[in-house]
Amino acid sequence: MRKVGLIINPLAGIGGRVGLKGSDGREIVEKAFAMGAVAEAPLKAGRALNRLVNMREEFQLLTYPGPMGENVARDMGFDPVVLGSLEGEWTTPEDTEKAAVDLREAGAELILFAGGDGTARNVYHAIGNSLPVVGIPAGVKIHSAVYADTPTHAGDAAALFLSGSGRIQLREAEVMDIDEEAFRQDRVSARLYGYMTVPNVRNLMQSAKAGSVSTESDTMMSIASHIVTHMEQDVCYLMGPGTTIRAVMDVLGLKNTLLGVDAVLNRKLVGSDLNESALLELLDEMDSKGIPAKVVVTVIGGQGYVFGRGNQQLSHRVLKRVGKDNIIIAATEAKMIALG
Repeated sequence: MRKVGLIINPLAGIGGRVGLKGSDGREIVEKAFAMGAVAEAPLKAGRALNRLVNMREEFQLLTYPGPMGENVARDMGFDPVVLGSLEGEWTTPEDTEKAAVDLREAGAELILFAGGDGTARNVYHAIGNSLPVVGIPAGVKIHSAVYADTPTHAGDAAALFLSGSGRIQLREAEVMDIDEEAFRQDRVSARLYGYMTVPNVRNLMQSAKAGSVSTESDTMMSIASHIVTHMEQDVCYLMGPGTTIRAVMDVLGLKNTLLGVDAVLNRKLVGSDLNESALLELLDEMDSKGIPAKVVVTVIGGQGYVFGRGNQQLSHRVLKRVGKDNIIIAATEAKMIALG
């Protein structure tokens, strides 16, 4: 019987909605929980496993105890083989690395792992390019191309791998990560760590995030000037992350949080680096004054995502309050062409 491994980083992504731009480090984890963060990685792993439920008699699921896979697997109706043990209140990168090695040694042909770029880096550090993987996107930072574009598609990719009886084509995909401390200081310090093998199903797997290049600067400034020209009086603009939106703030002459969400009213900064809770409070305040709001965002270069990757502060609750007709999406032609 074929074997599939499952690893969940239960702490992945907890800093997103509370505006902490990551979850690396015990101090950040404690702060995130204190701010009301909820672990979402298990839920996203469950969505991936749901795509494999009808195949569960055809393969053996190997995983780690409790929050690292066992709990979700049993909740989804699987009877997993549980390896290893956990110590301490929270899981660690070392737990992820040990799990990856143990799953490989137990004969897993494919490893599904839920997390962010830090989790991908841990798996790569442990097993390199020794067997195929599929990442279930659950972290704040998702720059690595080893991740599927949605949790559901991660399950679909694994299903195709299993149903292909080993004949499905594979390709190498980038493992990337950024320095979270620099990330919180609005500096992007990205690094390519290596490559892992993934199923070659490009409609399900994402591309590595494309960086901004200097040749786009004139185009970005043109877009920024257009947006500023059409900004309305007595409308609160929620400015999303990214260099394209930073160009808008530069034209306005306002301080920008490159990797956060700022608020602008009548060309003045009324909020900086706002998390989901602060955005909802701001919208309440604006509503009480009869002031409508709009969201200004860009797409993630090389991926095409507008929401949910690096801007979780702009949650479904925030977007529902703003309304889909009040969302402005700005992107250069080069960025759109790069999406293929």
